[in-house]
Amino acid sequence: MRIIAGFLKGRSFHSPPGHRSHPMSDKVRGALFNILGDIEELTFLDAFASSGALALEAASRGAKHVTAIEKDSPAYTVIVKNVKELGLAKLVHASRANVGGWSNHNMEAEFDIVLLDPPYDLLQLSLLTKLARRHVKASGLVVLSYPGQALVPAFEDFEIAADKHYGDAQLVFYRKSK
Repeated sequence: MRIIAGFLKGRSFHSPPGHRSHPMSDKVRGALFNILGDIEELTFLDAFASSGALALEAASRGAKHVTAIEKDSPAYTVIVKNVKELGLAKLVHASRANVGGWSNHNMEAEFDIVLLDPPYDLLQLSLLTKLARRHVKASGLVVLSYPGQALVPAFEDFEIAADKHYGDAQLVFYRKSK
């Protein structure tokens, strides 16, 4: 896998072994960040980080700070390795935790953009809603990667700003209204 744009454009990074994670394709990741546009000085939460691809891409494109949460030990180890090898220790903080537990212990943490790319076989609407409502700053965004044919959830206090389909995946952009 490679960084698509920014100061690390073209640099390779590692992905976790096995099939426990579903890394977002370069095409969808590129589309996500093209839709977001200029992200310089914004803060990000990558809530289901896997390899950290979204966190690494955000950092490369100028994010002020990125927090990457991953509960799977081998995947977390890969994120830490990627952050170190790419020299992003000052920009990306990786945390090995269940994202629900992390949220309960970091209730005051707010971000400009919250990236939700959960495992498709473990979609927990209540958890996704909690992360959106608790951790997005006023007028911030939630970006949800969701199965391509599934009906997207509605989040209270959020409006859908865009819904883009990419084969078996879709990206839904929610803007916080309050």
